[in-house]
Amino acid sequence: MRDYIIKSQRLGLRNWIPEDENPFREMCQDPEVMKHFPKTLTAEDTRDLISRLKNHFQEHGYTYFAVDILDTEEFIGFIGLANQTWESEYTPCVDIGWRLKRSAWGKGYATEGALACMEASNAKFGIGKVLSFATDTNEASVHVMKKIGMHEIGTVQHPHIKDDPRFKHCVVYST
Repeated sequence: MRDYIIKSQRLGLRNWIPEDENPFREMCQDPEVMKHFPKTLTAEDTRDLISRLKNHFQEHGYTYFAVDILDTEEFIGFIGLANQTWESEYTPCVDIGWRLKRSAWGKGYATEGALACMEASNAKFGIGKVLSFATDTNEASVHVMKKIGMHEIGTVQHPHIKDDPRFKHCVVYST
């Protein structure tokens, strides 16, 4: 059995392990999964991201956690909390975010895992306020933000999308 930091009814959230690299790389190379991000990730980008997420966990005790379906231990992506320090009127802050592989979409996993993270944010990690960011085109993530009880507080120009003509800005939601 894996060492889960947070559990919900169907999901286990945990730190990253070497076996996550290949399925996460495949997921991050799926153009549909990555359509609200500047680009798909290369194998090296994926390894670097996992390394940063593991380091974040070591430093803070939380991260964008690797997520498994509890019944099968199938890796389906990430859901979790991460410090955001890029320059804006809303940062620094703790962000709640998720990225799931396509076969996990439409099953309520993002909402379920995000609610578990929201509960743990204060009780387990001592985090007060949590924000969430999504491109103006990412209706599915905005829907999850609303379902977990967040409300829109504004918009911001994220530095990673400022020159991408597909996106105007990011919407910002808060607890």
